[in-house]
Amino acid sequence: MLDLSAEALAIVQRSFVMEIRVSSWRGGELLADDLPVSEGSETRDRSVAVPERVALSVPRRDRGVVWDPGADVDHPLAAYGQQIRVDYGVHLGRAGVEWINRGSFLITEASADGDTVSVTAQGLLTLIDEAKFVAPFQPSGTLTSTVRSLVEPALTVSVDGALVDRAVPVGMQWDSDRLAALNEVLDAWAADAYVTEDGVLQVGPLDDTGTPVLELTDGQGGTVIRWQGSTSRDGAFNAVICQGEDADGNQVQGAAYDYELASPYRLGGPFNALPVPKVINSPLMRTVDQCRKAAATTLARLRRTASRRLIVSMVPHPGLMLGDIVSVTGQGLTAAPCAIETLSLPYSPGEQTLTVRVL
Repeated sequence: MLDLSAEALAIVQRSFVMEIRVSSWRGGELLADDLPVSEGSETRDRSVAVPERVALSVPRRDRGVVWDPGADVDHPLAAYGQQIRVDYGVHLGRAGVEWINRGSFLITEASADGDTVSVTAQGLLTLIDEAKFVAPFQPSGTLTSTVRSLVEPALTVSVDGALVDRAVPVGMQWDSDRLAALNEVLDAWAADAYVTEDGVLQVGPLDDTGTPVLELTDGQGGTVIRWQGSTSRDGAFNAVICQGEDADGNQVQGAAYDYELASPYRLGGPFNALPVPKVINSPLMRTVDQCRKAAATTLARLRRTASRRLIVSMVPHPGLMLGDIVSVTGQGLTAAPCAIETLSLPYSPGEQTLTVRVL
């Protein structure tokens, strides 16, 4: 969860007065410090390659300024490298306004229709997703240096010290997809990554545990909790097999199986009495232990899209982020730990929606 003062945390538990401040930047230069946003929203979804998306509506003309970017490369709303920073303000009464940085987002489209300019922006991983290799990329050095080579200077990389770095094998290469290459490294490293509100790619161990940052109770404070009305077997594997090669060219393999008694996909349970495996091959895995760790991490990641889910409608909480653990009471659950998988945050008074996964 983003940092909020104790006073702000207390205020956002109920109805409060908010405001939004959006600035535009390009190449480190401030283009506009307060865009006249009439409405907007932010959505985040951990299941997609670039999780963040922002939509804004801006009047075509305001305070003598024309906000239709037209063909102006340097216009604050143009899509030529312009990034918007979104700050969410919580009114603290006499203490003023506390601003929470929700992050920076790359403008991907802006178009005028009548008196309104519609702006779409996406998370900064877009910079990596669109930067396909112009020639085959052969990594060298270590996993850390490979991540840096794939991402920098578009993004700054920070690697958690809990990850054990290791050398990458000689001779492997990726042909076109930079983001897919990054994800292959993360899978082999048993790691996860996300872009922080400061625009840093934070790489660390995948961890879906932790102390709940918020308690959500059905029927209290305008909170409504309901089960998500859909189910699917897609992505519902109960085993992951990871395969690689050792230094002598021999195949190495490690596996992880779903034996959790509470899991609806557990091996040998009603879902399927036989293994339903997802198989991953990567030369980045050189030992059985590396394969086992990668398999366990992949199985945990798969559970993000194939587990019981709840939809929560609530008073907006500007500190919540993907992956935060919340405690949920309602729909037959009592103080159940759940992880936030998707969220939608309005930039004007309204309801926030979360999709949470029961852990």
